[in-house]
Amino acid sequence: MPSSTSAGTTMGVSVAAPATMDAAGYAALTYTTIGGVESIPAFGATSAVNSFQPLNGPQEKHKGPVNYGSLQIPMATDKADAGQTIMGTLGEPDNNAMGSFIVTFPNGDKRYFRGRVFGSPETVGSATNVLMTNATVEINTKVVKVNAA
Repeated sequence: MPSSTSAGTTMGVSVAAPATMDAAGYAALTYTTIGGVESIPAFGATSAVNSFQPLNGPQEKHKGPVNYGSLQIPMATDKADAGQTIMGTLGEPDNNAMGSFIVTFPNGDKRYFRGRVFGSPETVGSATNVLMTNATVEINTKVVKVNAA
């Protein structure tokens, strides 16, 4: 596949859980597009490094617990945007519900996952800034990758 820009990438959210944690299960959900998303940072599984240093020999390294990642999602604040409203509701301190997420690349590739929103603080900045909401999504499941047909 040739390289591509990120322009045109979209992100959506659903409060429903997929019946199965695979492409078919996620695809069956209805997603609400999150408007005003400025950027989506790197995400995906990484493993902690567990190491052991014997007195006589090289250090040994083993894969430890998996962390599926965290997203800091800056959005131009739009109180009328349904996707941002869902993110705000999921991010309330007394709401421990997980959402289902979809990221769709310009070429049609999709990434699905489940996660919790750990807040959506607002940033005012200076007179030359746009009012922003910055949601933190902690990913709790494997990221399911689906390539465009």
